[in-house]
Amino acid sequence: MTLDIQRIKLLCFDVDGTISDTDDVMVNKLNRYISVLTRFDPSFDTYNLARRLVMGIETPANLVFSIPDRLGMDDEIAWVIDRFYRLGIGKRRPPFWLIKDILPVLDVLAISYPMVIISARDHQGTMAFLDHFDLARRFQAIITAQTCVHTKPYPDPILHAAALAGVRPEECLMIGDTTVDIMSARKAGAQSIGVLCGFGNEAELRKAGADLI
Repeated sequence: MTLDIQRIKLLCFDVDGTISDTDDVMVNKLNRYISVLTRFDPSFDTYNLARRLVMGIETPANLVFSIPDRLGMDDEIAWVIDRFYRLGIGKRRPPFWLIKDILPVLDVLAISYPMVIISARDHQGTMAFLDHFDLARRFQAIITAQTCVHTKPYPDPILHAAALAGVRPEECLMIGDTTVDIMSARKAGAQSIGVLCGFGNEAELRKAGADLI
């Protein structure tokens, strides 16, 4: 597949693994836990093991996270999480990291295109990350797991973004690091770019139908 740049009128950005360096945060955290293995073999590469484990759980994790959405229970779960957060439970969040050089990329793209966020995160988590780096002002809309009836890999978030921006779904470009981003774009009739800075690998992103890697 090839990307038709002339069609693009709206950029839709995923967060985790695309703007937020979530995978590296997870790898480093897991590596701290399993580094005890080097006591038995100092040459053992625990970091490499941690990365393979994190990358390996991406697809099954997406399946698990989609179950509440499929059952229509995601709003209720989000309500419970929000109540815990308001009570001060779970306010401590992991460190936020940005994908290297993403800020100048966003600033350059914003000159030519309107941009929106489409995240499968809950609203609280999405805004906590965006506010931490003062990113929200760069985007015309923030679409999270609670915005639409269904989140990715359903087409709903992209269709919603297109309606808000006054463009056709096929004029949207979804930019993300996982197969759910690509699947959401395909179902909406939009184009997609798969990025390799996050959880997905090139083979699975191509197989899912990314127009460009």
